[in-house]
Amino acid sequence: MPEVPAAARRRSRAAAVTLATVGLLVVTAASATVTVAIGRPDHGHARSVAAGANSSPSPAPGGDLGPSDSPSPVPLPTITLAPAPSSTLHGTVNGSTHGGDLRYFLLPIPDGGESYGSPDGVALDLDDLAKDYAQSDQIKPVLDSYGYQEAVYREYRTADGRAEVSARLMRFSSADNAKAWLQGASYGDGPPTSVDGDSEAKGFVFKPEQQAYTGGLVGVSRVGDVEYEVKVSVKGDPDKALLADVMKRQHDRLVAGG
Repeated sequence: MPEVPAAARRRSRAAAVTLATVGLLVVTAASATVTVAIGRPDHGHARSVAAGANSSPSPAPGGDLGPSDSPSPVPLPTITLAPAPSSTLHGTVNGSTHGGDLRYFLLPIPDGGESYGSPDGVALDLDDLAKDYAQSDQIKPVLDSYGYQEAVYREYRTADGRAEVSARLMRFSSADNAKAWLQGASYGDGPPTSVDGDSEAKGFVFKPEQQAYTGGLVGVSRVGDVEYEVKVSVKGDPDKALLADVMKRQHDRLVAGG
């Protein structure tokens, strides 16, 4: 098995963390806009509608000035909300081998979470993967030598808007190849950290220069023939417990497939 060269080292996460900061700021700004729009209705329009609804109809010239018949209320239409579309992806687990659509095994989005892009996740081609590695022009033959098969990705924002989480899965031709790739994984100058509950996993911490900036956590591990990476971006210093939680959920998804 060839050794993973420098080309297989992931780029520094500084750029990714900067992008995550922008994403969080955009989400905050959008939420503020919605709050303003809901909290400050067009009062002038509301008064006009109310006045029109409460005023009595003017009698026709020369007509009877007595009370007129009240108009019959118009029944409101019944509104039926369409159910949220459910995923039709399917995957199988047979020992250390994962079959079917690899997107099926992506870290589940928790209740209230909002995905960026397709809720099912997206497939990554070799060009997408190469952008993540130093000396990207050399990574393709390296991946091929490890029996690389495919990769998928999904990113979401938590319900409270405080964190962005992404998961990337890479499937190899065998569990041994996935393990060898994991052993050669490194992340620039990110200081390593342990991941509670997974002795095989590697964790990396990226603290922000200021608490107002976004920090990040990255964890990599594998289940059978699939190597996986999860990333958590939060404001300020990241808590290791967040990484352990998402790593466990991704691990369980790959083990049980549901």
